[in-house]
Amino acid sequence: MLDMLKKLFGTAPRVNYRELLENNGIIVDVRTKNEYAMGHIKGSRNIPLNSLPNNLGKFKKKDQPIITCCASGMRSGTARRIFKDQGYTNVHNGGSWRGLYKKIS
Repeated sequence: MLDMLKKLFGTAPRVNYRELLENNGIIVDVRTKNEYAMGHIKGSRNIPLNSLPNNLGKFKKKDQPIITCCASGMRSGTARRIFKDQGYTNVHNGGSWRGLYKKIS
């Protein structure tokens, strides 16, 4: 219960996205191909949300750090849940790709 309240009110520990990337982490951008083409984080993988379930086989290590991102954080939240539901244990919603870029730069 305490952990849920911490997350709800923003007192949970912050994710260090840079550290995740330094530890073999990957960024999965779940926007459409057209959105991705208009701007993205260098080195990120573009897998649109609607095709993510069919592409989970590309991620062999279920404990590898995965950071999802999109335009606002909504689709990336859904992507995080898809990964978690399939047994991936180190998945983080990075929110918007622009916000994530600021956090890792």
